Amino acid sequence: MRRQEQLPLGVVLERREVDNPWTDYAWKAVAVIPGAGSLDPRGEWRILESGPDWVRYHAGTLSLELFPKETEGYKVNLSQHPPRVFVGMRSGEDMESSHDLVPFIVTVCPYEAQDYLDSGEEQVEPVAMPDGVIGFLRAFIDQHHVDEPFVKRKRKPADSGDSSFGRRPQIGSPRRMNGHDD
Repeated sequence: MRRQEQLPLGVVLERREVDNPWTDYAWKAVAVIPGAGSLDPRGEWRILESGPDWVRYHAGTLSLELFPKETEGYKVNLSQHPPRVFVGMRSGEDMESSHDLVPFIVTVCPYEAQDYLDSGEEQVEPVAMPDGVIGFLRAFIDQHHVDEPFVKRKRKPADSGDSSFGRRPQIGSPRRMNGHDD
């Protein structure tokens, strides 16, 4: 029985012109394409559509990996309206790419996405989860999720005097001050 599942997702990035003195464009993940094929070996992005001040690219195909131990996070995601796929992106300079931003991971676990956001090194953006991915995710959860009952831990009773803080001072032992015996 195969425990881990994978689904290829094409990542769609949008480059939009902005009126800003420090940058010419803003990048944003806008969609994923379930079952998308990979790009050519040179890594050239494919233009999907464009407008007067924006262009959308198929910027790569990444594997969405599902793990049985993360089904709780997947369930949390599916309870949101709408459920999301999180796209992690890094600077193209860090990835030795000619592009400004490069997608490096897709996940449906909000906890994993938060971990990448906490580092401050990556950009993570949610996109709407396509219906086919929702069905794939629900089937995976139905097959692998195990509810773990909450167990409240019990407090230990306080120690009755044998701890180092409850000891009586030793009487009659020489007292040392400034390194000299009194």
